[in-house]
Amino acid sequence: MYLQIADHLRTAIVRSELKPGAQLPSEADLMSTYGAARGTVRQAVATLRAEGLLEVHHGRGAFVPRRPPIQRKAYDRFARAHRQQGKAAYTVDMEQAGRTLKVEVLEVGPGLSPPEIAERLKISATDQVLVRRRRYLADGEPTELATSYLPWELVKGTRIAEPNPGPGGIYARLEEMGHELHHFTEDVRARMPLPEEARALALSPGIPVFILVRTAYDVHGTPVEVCDTVMRADAWTLSYELPAR
Repeated sequence: MYLQIADHLRTAIVRSELKPGAQLPSEADLMSTYGAARGTVRQAVATLRAEGLLEVHHGRGAFVPRRPPIQRKAYDRFARAHRQQGKAAYTVDMEQAGRTLKVEVLEVGPGLSPPEIAERLKISATDQVLVRRRRYLADGEPTELATSYLPWELVKGTRIAEPNPGPGGIYARLEEMGHELHHFTEDVRARMPLPEEARALALSPGIPVFILVRTAYDVHGTPVEVCDTVMRADAWTLSYELPAR
């Protein structure tokens, strides 16, 4: 029974019949509407809360989250014009969403990459790389964890190896170094978060993550960076524009 209630309320939220910021009817009202016991109603609300479709404030009730997912426009965020204006891709995402961004640099330094990353970079798994780990926040809420891997011989001694690579981020610095970017590839899959990911992203139980692995190529077809990103699935809408050929 609780699944039926959850399905009905989920549909109302997705169709905006319950709009962002709207308060869910009280437990008593839901019990009356669905002819259900209090425990059943609470199970339904807990299910939607775990999916990120409801926020529960003790003493006030359950509410539809006010902020919609951030639209990540893959077809626009890497445009050279943004880098030339000193904007990194996440900056573009936040500006378009009207959100305030914050980047926490967790690690910058030489290291080794996982074998699958080394394969994407076309290097040996024993070759040293620069590892850049960050946590990204929107309006103070964590949205993603990102780890970039770049060939060490390519970037050692450059601003890319510093905690703050400067305006436009590492892609702007790569192009200044003569590695004009030509295209990116992205592979996306979903899974449940690891415990440390759930803590770092402040995830409620039951909310999955996107795993997005991006490879950046220069005009010679050389991979110059791989970024392995763990994203809150409830915080993002991944938007792509595809040609019809």
